[in-house]
Amino acid sequence: MKKVIIDPVSRIEGHAKISIYLDDTGQVSDARFHVTEFRGFEKFCEGRPLWEMPGITARICGICPVSHLLASAKAGDRILAVTIPKAAEKLRRLMNLGQIIQSHALSFFHLSAPDLLLGMDSDPKGRNVFGLIAAEPELARGGIRLRQFGQEIIEQLGGRKIHPSWAVPGGVREPLSMEGRTHIQNRIPEARAIILDALGRFKNLLQDYEKEIQTFGNFPTLFMGLVTPEGLWENYDGHIRFVDSAGNIIADKLDATNYQEFIGEAVQPDSYLKSPYYRPFGYPDQSDYCRLDSGIYRVGPLARLNICSHIGTPLADAELREFRDRGKGTVTSSFFYHYARLIEILACIERIEIMMDDPDLLLGQSVAEASNRLRANAGINQLEAVGVSEAPRGTLFHHYQVDENGLLLKVNLVIATGQNNLAMNRTVAQIARYFIHGYQIPEGILNRVEAGIRAFDPCLSCSTHAAGQMPLHIQLITTDGNIVNEIWR
Repeated sequence: MKKVIIDPVSRIEGHAKISIYLDDTGQVSDARFHVTEFRGFEKFCEGRPLWEMPGITARICGICPVSHLLASAKAGDRILAVTIPKAAEKLRRLMNLGQIIQSHALSFFHLSAPDLLLGMDSDPKGRNVFGLIAAEPELARGGIRLRQFGQEIIEQLGGRKIHPSWAVPGGVREPLSMEGRTHIQNRIPEARAIILDALGRFKNLLQDYEKEIQTFGNFPTLFMGLVTPEGLWENYDGHIRFVDSAGNIIADKLDATNYQEFIGEAVQPDSYLKSPYYRPFGYPDQSDYCRLDSGIYRVGPLARLNICSHIGTPLADAELREFRDRGKGTVTSSFFYHYARLIEILACIERIEIMMDDPDLLLGQSVAEASNRLRANAGINQLEAVGVSEAPRGTLFHHYQVDENGLLLKVNLVIATGQNNLAMNRTVAQIARYFIHGYQIPEGILNRVEAGIRAFDPCLSCSTHAAGQMPLHIQLITTDGNIVNEIWR
């Protein structure tokens, strides 16, 4: 058996490689996505006080720190056994909306648009954000401005754009100022215009990517995420729902506290990334990956749009109807993660505009007032709790066990990217089997294998790879270990 190695995978957040195994005729027999970095947050958080956890875990990622901040704070709320003030919950929701906007904008405009706008087979020296700026300056500028809008919402609430130690067990530290509210309101029209233009541009491109739509992770799985009690699109609270590829609700109104009853976590010997699966259906082996009753499931924007009844804002709901028409109901192609991100950005902008008229957001304009109206104070009342929130990439669980003094005894983090791990591996194999035939593999085909992973926007650490000369190394290795072909770029 021969093997193609892509190491590292470029334009994702973190470090990974892809192995593609070829048989003696040059046909793909298997493919694997390996995460090659180790962080260890679950272990070195042991012994830390509960109160520090939101600030510590926000450092897990520089792209989505708010996701960990909120999931950690929600776990803290449960350990304190408090209901946080209404204003604090709304402010947390506002920050999460800003987080989804900035992260989705980074994924689409900076990491994936070079493939989509410049072409999968374009010169890799220019197939990056700088090449996009040269070829499509207005689109690139809009993407930068859109991400800036999301980051400014985070900054107006938390005091800084990255790693804000703002949400705490029991509530939040600071309110939204009147100046911050005005600034956000003034930026909304531009943000809405940018995303509507991007949606139109993307939909016009779809006819050029029919092969990619059919082969980029297009197979039956379950989809999981949070919805409201009425089944609406949710990003902060609610309950867990599983839907299958035929649109059937498999499980609903699940309490995240009991996640271990419906999510199992497998470990692979060739990756530091765990492989969660839907426990009632069991761990999927190679032979049953695509069965409708396989335990493989997907999370994130594609899943959220598949499981909800509707979004609840007019423009986004109109886009959701068109999205589902294109997929003839439940959308199974992972290529449409890009499409789903754009729709979610629009939904976030619409919800933010509605929230700007909510007087609760401006409660507690002084520090003394804020301490009474934005935070519930209590001691340690529970020794174990789970906090869950929707990160840009999918549902995020923080599971803590503490002692009577609030010191962490055990931490388990179920990351959204991990929950997509099985689907990402299946995607790599599907793309490789369709496009790779023989030992000479064009660069554009290898880029498609990488692009299949980028569709999921995996967040493997708190850094992104440098644009420009992409550090890709591929080797063709025979069964006796000889290197028969080698490529660098």
